[in-house]
Amino acid sequence: MRSVVEHQQAVAALFGNPRPVLRPLTDVHGAALAREIVAPISLPPFDNSAMDGFAVRSADFVDASPQHPVTFPVTDDIPAGRTDVPVLAAGTAHRIMTGAPVPSGADVVIPVEAAQSALGMSRPPARSAESAVTISSALPAGRNIRRVGSDITAGAPVLAAGTVIGAAQIGILAALGFTEVPVYAQQRVAILSTGSELVRPGSPLLPGQIYESNGAMLTAACIEAGAQAQHMHFVPDDIGEFLRRLREISVDADLIITSGGVSAGAYEVVKEALTEVGGVEFVKVAMQPGKPQGCGRFRFADGQSIPIITVPGNPVSSMVSFEVFIREPLRAAMGLPIRRDRIRARLDTAVTSPPGKRQFQRGVFVDRPDGPWITPIGPPASHHLSNLAHADVLVDIPADAVDLAAGDEIEVIRI
Repeated sequence: MRSVVEHQQAVAALFGNPRPVLRPLTDVHGAALAREIVAPISLPPFDNSAMDGFAVRSADFVDASPQHPVTFPVTDDIPAGRTDVPVLAAGTAHRIMTGAPVPSGADVVIPVEAAQSALGMSRPPARSAESAVTISSALPAGRNIRRVGSDITAGAPVLAAGTVIGAAQIGILAALGFTEVPVYAQQRVAILSTGSELVRPGSPLLPGQIYESNGAMLTAACIEAGAQAQHMHFVPDDIGEFLRRLREISVDADLIITSGGVSAGAYEVVKEALTEVGGVEFVKVAMQPGKPQGCGRFRFADGQSIPIITVPGNPVSSMVSFEVFIREPLRAAMGLPIRRDRIRARLDTAVTSPPGKRQFQRGVFVDRPDGPWITPIGPPASHHLSNLAHADVLVDIPADAVDLAAGDEIEVIRI
């Protein structure tokens, strides 16, 4: 019987190194940068106003006070986006809006709240030498001006290689003018469930039939891991139909995951079909749930092949298998951080585990004043999907641990 670690290594060996691609900025959310990003321009790219107000020369009102206010004629208006900005003449002011370029000659912006305008800021801007602004206190040069490059200068590193791109990273890339970004390609995963007992949700159930759930669950798990995933229609227990479907879906996939058909009984179509064509190893792993596993490469007549991972059909076994064997190498193949958070916590109830098997029980994390605690939920059987739906940790019980008492410390995986 293979250990969990040994099978983890066998699965990880199927994945290649991350592949750099150039993607539109609109299509890189959640991807990892394939190389360092350097700023092609400075931000801000020009001196601009930090607020609505008046651009003036600080030297023109150094002695301004409530007792001796200084009045300037407002000779122009500068809204955000104006490109033909005139030079500010000494002894004058330009009305300016937030984000607008500061005119040459000006070195300070007086906030509208600190000035008295003859026209009033509530009126539409008007270019008129007759309007005026009165200032009754001095401000130092540079106040309320965002200087060119004060955020980032041209040529400076912006984002390191390997950075996972979220909303804020897209914001800085867009501000720097990027339309395409070098990222690591997403893995394209095709998920295929097998079993003549499976029925598409929404259809009426006959005696002996169940709704197909593993495909939808594993597809969602792959998407949550950062991959592109497609849930393919399940196939009945027919070797020829299964192999035909595999060849069909492998054209547009980097990885195939199958669910079901890998145990030791009759009608195990996945195991029978892939044993017939070769390239896939089926093993028993010393774990609970998820003992029957398979992995390898599905080979075509022309010598090409595609990685394939086969997991058990019981729903909890399928999901635990994904977490234990697939999620980390799948994320590594996309340049993404791979590890789930693992913490030490204490059990609030006694648990037992079969000797010689590494057990992954479902549990709920509770952060108490005296530290983290775990409440195991449900029996260990692999069909209790409702307990998995309420769990937020997997309790990782070592193969040599048989009886654990309440209060014992154990490692858990935050899922």
